Amino acid sequence: MIPARVRRALAAILLVATACTSGPSLEDQGEVTAPPGDSRRLTVGSAGFTESDLLAQMYALLLKHAGYSTEIISVTNREIYEPALEKGQIDVVPEYAATFADWLNTKAHGPDARPVGSPDLAATMKALRASAARRGLTVLAPGRAVDQNAFAVTRAYAREHHLRTLSDLGASKLPVRLAAGDECVQRPYCAPGLRKVYGIDIVAVDPKGVGTTQAKQAVQNGQDQMVLTTTTDATLDDFGLVLLADDRRLQNADHLVPVVNRSRAGGPGVRRALDRLNTVLTTADLADMNEQVDSRRRLPEDVARDYLESKKLIPRT
Repeated sequence: MIPARVRRALAAILLVATACTSGPSLEDQGEVTAPPGDSRRLTVGSAGFTESDLLAQMYALLLKHAGYSTEIISVTNREIYEPALEKGQIDVVPEYAATFADWLNTKAHGPDARPVGSPDLAATMKALRASAARRGLTVLAPGRAVDQNAFAVTRAYAREHHLRTLSDLGASKLPVRLAAGDECVQRPYCAPGLRKVYGIDIVAVDPKGVGTTQAKQAVQNGQDQMVLTTTTDATLDDFGLVLLADDRRLQNADHLVPVVNRSRAGGPGVRRALDRLNTVLTTADLADMNEQVDSRRRLPEDVARDYLESKKLIPRT
């Protein structure tokens, strides 16, 4: 049975998605300056994919341990859950610093707005916090874990050509067919960036998607030489693939960050509870947890609890 507050939140979110947009916007109102709140009943949002589910479960468990009553709601569309977060129908969500900074900036200034996310974490966080504050949101401290675009080749290919970094691949002058999404042809972090920043000879982009099974198989069987995936990809070993280090920082700083509704969850209690995870959780930890859910078919709540208990962030049950 769905808890009553979650049912109310779901109904409210649907209203957010369908409501008329007339009247003053938050951008018109300027930065929200209400004092940070500390509601004892909090709704944690998940974006509905494995990693977001795991993070939402960990947030909820940490908040419960800190004395809060929590519920989790899954809303797969950022266009829906972000307005709900502004309105306090969702109180806490896990986000990605550079991606969310650019998303809020585009929402405020239109699709042609100049990106504010960058490989510089400090600059990205400054831009993100400024945009979030205008919407009544508070961005907590970024964690150690990063989920950003990454590029992988087969172990055999890396060993044969002595590759550990993308710079190594550029210096090799090898022709490279890249398995990726079709947008990779134009996006600066993808084929154009690989050419400009690393001097990699991208001869073609094979449009098989980002980190899909089909894309990884194309590299595994030699049809392509490299695949666009993510740093927390849990299945690289299954395909005999290894990541090449982004040693010149082409990719943006997509560190994990909790984002909260300031008036309901902006107080020091929530900050203290979630900051405990930031100092512990690594990219490798997150990839391992993704693998447990995606490959071993474990439940996200079980994997999240086991991890927090193993790191002594919550007591063993």
